[in-house]
Parts: sequence; C-alpha cells; structure tokens
Amino acid sequence: MLEAEKQHLGALDLEMRTLAWLGIASLCLGAAWAVPAKEERRKAEKPKADLVLYENLDLDNYDLTLDNYGEILDLNNYEELYDYGDLAPKIEVGTLAPRPKDPAALPDLGPMAETPKLQPPTTAGPIHPAPVPAQGLPSCLLCLCINTSVYCDDVDLEHIPLLPPETTYLYARFNRIGTIRASDFTGLKNLKRIDLTSNFISWADADAFRLLPSLQELILPENRLTALPELPGSIVRLDARLNRIPSTGLRPEAFRDLKQLQFLHLSDNQLDYIPVPLPENLRSLHLQNNNIQTIHENTFCNSQDHSQIRRVLEDIRLDGNPINLSLFPNAYFCLPRLPTGRFF
Repeated sequence: MLEAEKQHLGALDLEMRTLAWLGIASLCLGAAWAVPAKEERRKAEKPKADLVLYENLDLDNYDLTLDNYGEILDLNNYEELYDYGDLAPKIEVGTLAPRPKDPAALPDLGPMAETPKLQPPTTAGPIHPAPVPAQGLPSCLLCLCINTSVYCDDVDLEHIPLLPPETTYLYARFNRIGTIRASDFTGLKNLKRIDLTSNFISWADADAFRLLPSLQELILPENRLTALPELPGSIVRLDARLNRIPSTGLRPEAFRDLKQLQFLHLSDNQLDYIPVPLPENLRSLHLQNNNIQTIHENTFCNSQDHSQIRRVLEDIRLDGNPINLSLFPNAYFCLPRLPTGRFF
C-alpha cells in the first residue's frame, strides 16, 4: 500500500515539473517574439527627419577632413533638425520675504544721518585757482629731489629748471629742452653728472659747461646739436651720440687739454675726420656711422716715436664709415688692438 502511494506521488511530482518547464519555455518564446515586433514598430514610427539627416552621408566612403568637412556635413539645416528648446534650464525666481506687519519686529538701525544741505557760495572774495607749476619754479617743485640728485625725466621741461646749489647729479631725459644757457648751471660747483638724453637741444652756449669744476660726465645723445661747447678739464665721459655734429662743429684741438677724458662717444654724427690730438688717457673712442674717409699717421700714434705704446686705448670703433682701414697700416703700431671697421 505504501509502495503504491509513493509511486503515485512521484508521478505527480514529475508532471508538475514538466508543466513548470513548459511554462517557462513559453514565456521565453513570447519575449523573443515581442522584441522584433517592437523593433519593427519603432522603425516604423521613427520620424522622417532622421532619414533626411543621414541621407547626405556617404557611409561607404566616409573620410572626414578639414578639406571635405563642408561637403560631407550639411550644417545649413542643423538648427531645423534639432530642437533643443526642451533642454533649456528652468529658472525659478524666488520671492522676497513678506514685510512684517508689526514695526517692532524690524531691526533697530539707529538714528539715520540727515542729508547734508549744500551751502550757497560765499561772496567774501574771489576764489583763486590752484597754482600751476611753471618753468621758473625750483626743480624740487617740478621734479624729484633725493639727497643731492635731481630727477626731471619726462616732465615736458622746455628749459633747465632752477637747481639747488648742492646738486650733484641731474637727470632731465625725455623732455623738450631746446637750448642750454650759460646761466643754467651757474654756481653749481658740486655738479658731477648731467644727463640730457633725448631732448630737442640744438644749441648750447659756449660757457654752458666750462665753468663747472666738478663735472665728470656729460650725456647728450639723441638731440639736435650741431656744435659742441667748450668742456671743463674735469670731464671723464662725453657722450654726444645721435646728434648732427659735423667736423666744423668741433673747436680746433677741442680735446687736447682734457687730461681726464677716458670715454669719447661721437657716433652717428656728421664728422669727416677723427678729431686730433686725442688725450693720452683715452680708453674708448666711438666714431662709427660718420663720414670719416681718411686717417693721418699721427692720429693715434706718434710717427716719430716707434717705441710708443698706448695701452689704455683698446676700444676704437670706425665701422659704418666710408674708409678702408687697411690703407693706413702705419697708423696703428702703438695700439694694443686694431680698430673695429672695414679692412678690405
């Protein structure tokens, strides 16, 4: 009896398992059939705009470069095919908190200051304008004075200002100074350096610098000078580059007595010859870009003394002149090195 019941239960269990597997199989088959159907419906419902978008693309020969970019992609109807209106962010504007009805709830800001009232102008006397600096004012009102140095760079000066008696260094570059008068530096016994670079100076009185006993550096490049004034015996450096000085604008033997002169820079002028005699202590002579065409045997060396050696004169520049330096071989025997220039 028990054996028959066990066989009956086993048969029922097998039948239930079979039905379960059949149900699962039918569900899988139904899902598989539904996917192609949905894909077909989606393709059927796809907007025709997609077809228009890709009909210009040659997918079999799609090689996009900068040269054929405009041919492959038609951007004329780009905005028509795509509508990004639904992607625009929505901005929600908040509202201010309502004003409380009870004034006591407002914070106490304290007493408010009254608006000042404009006072009518007084008629007690005329109103004088603020003083405007003039050329005749002392330099420390126009320029910057630090200890004994006066800095007047780029302040539109047309004349040398009145300088303090103890002035040692004057810098008045990049102005509109046109002339230098003998009275501009009267009494300045301590003045060592004058720098007037890049002005409009076309004339300087003959005694403008001669009476300055301490003057060592006179810097005058980028002006319009056509003549050099007389210089004091204390001068060590003269820089008058980029002017309009011809040889006739130099006094005869202008540099003979300048025993302290070491740097003489007269490049970019209109000189026809090298100014002689040159002081013995001269170390640097710059005469490039002039009109020098010849050199005398005694220009640098004493032709009568072949034992002479000028050891300090090591920097001579004659480049940019219409002269062939190789034509004057006896002019350099006393020099430690040959001048810079054309030798062919």
